[in-house]
Amino acid sequence: MANIKKGDTVEVITGEDKGTRGVVQRVMAKDGRVVVAGVGMVTKAQKPRPGGRGQVRGGQIQFEAPVQLSNVRLVCPKCSEPTRVSVQVNESGVKTRICKKCQSEIA
Repeated sequence: MANIKKGDTVEVITGEDKGTRGVVQRVMAKDGRVVVAGVGMVTKAQKPRPGGRGQVRGGQIQFEAPVQLSNVRLVCPKCSEPTRVSVQVNESGVKTRICKKCQSEIA
């Protein structure tokens, strides 16, 4: 079971954006990276491409670059602290994520 999923709120714990919180937009499990809204912004020069599938205007575009999974920590919805996550198996065999600080279940 993954510790961080799409839609979770995470906090950056190291690097240029340290202390910034954002929502996970995409998880790349094979690469060990996540894309977080508003974190790791990079600028790219885009050439104009008329016609085809959709017209793309040229210029400078900004987008979120992927961040290493080890550089973010899940924010518990109950205690609103960045925390580590443990996994517990219920009596019915369902795995749930548990906050290591307040022992509450993370949806």
